[in-house]
Amino acid sequence: MRIDKFLWCVRYFKTRGLAAEAIKKGHVSVNGQTAKASREVYPADKIILRKDQINYEMLILDLPLNRVGAKLVDIYRKDITPAEAFAHLEMLKLTKEYYRAKGTGRPTKKDRRDLEDYVSDEDFYGEIE
Repeated sequence: MRIDKFLWCVRYFKTRGLAAEAIKKGHVSVNGQTAKASREVYPADKIILRKDQINYEMLILDLPLNRVGAKLVDIYRKDITPAEAFAHLEMLKLTKEYYRAKGTGRPTKKDRRDLEDYVSDEDFYGEIE
């Protein structure tokens, strides 16, 4: 089975086109070698896939005939992604937290004035004469 079709069948990508595009960009390797979309995969192959800033690692157990349901994915692949990869993603999410809730829009005039009071020239240079 082609690797782009396999990644689509086990639900790593929503479409085969997205899977082929990720492979074309070099985000997928099979047994340590960068893969092409037409590369055939077999049971016992190890796939490393870079998606959403995580290097997913999986071992192929069997090849599905067609796209499978989410509950049946574990029959065809074994996820061997290290836990540190997911911990790294959580750290990235924490660094992006701001003082404003996501989706609340631009700062208001009051927010801007509060920021200006907080970061004023006097804080950096002392009293201005």
